[in-house]
Amino acid sequence: MSKLISGPAYVVEDNIDTDQIIPAQYLMLVPTVPAEYAKLGSYAMCGLPDSLYPTRFVEPGQIKTKYPILIGGKNMGCGSSREHAPIALGAAGCKVVIAETFARIFFRNCVATGEVFPYDSVDSLNKVIKTGDHVEVDFEKDQLTCQGKVFKLKPLGDVRPVVEAGGIFKYARKVGMIPV
Repeated sequence: MSKLISGPAYVVEDNIDTDQIIPAQYLMLVPTVPAEYAKLGSYAMCGLPDSLYPTRFVEPGQIKTKYPILIGGKNMGCGSSREHAPIALGAAGCKVVIAETFARIFFRNCVATGEVFPYDSVDSLNKVIKTGDHVEVDFEKDQLTCQGKVFKLKPLGDVRPVVEAGGIFKYARKVGMIPV
């Protein structure tokens, strides 16, 4: 895995729930079917209200986002437990979600699916970074850089190799916990 992920950030407020990440009507899509996985990505973050988020995470008619980094505030991924939420983000091309705090089940689903790295921020980054700002996430230094300013991120620890492996089952096979 690259030690750096960079690109434009997509920034959301506090309390973004899983229905905003992927509305319930798209949960019938099966992520293990490649065409449906791609389609799932096209709906990522489509539950956000247009009035608050005029810039879409995935542009209409597209299946991929131009934002590899999603920055949220407090309680990111709250609401219903659904593995489809981090899967939709990953299918859209998002690589890392950074938030001040995460809903526990969303954080665990990010790790279990291996779709996106869930990074805890020390600061309220969604208050200082704007959608479209170019950011760089350094996994070795556990930091985010934006417009020359460096922000500390809490270390991923044991989460990193699990996400790098592609999720909990691939990691367990890789380290010999379950047979290949």
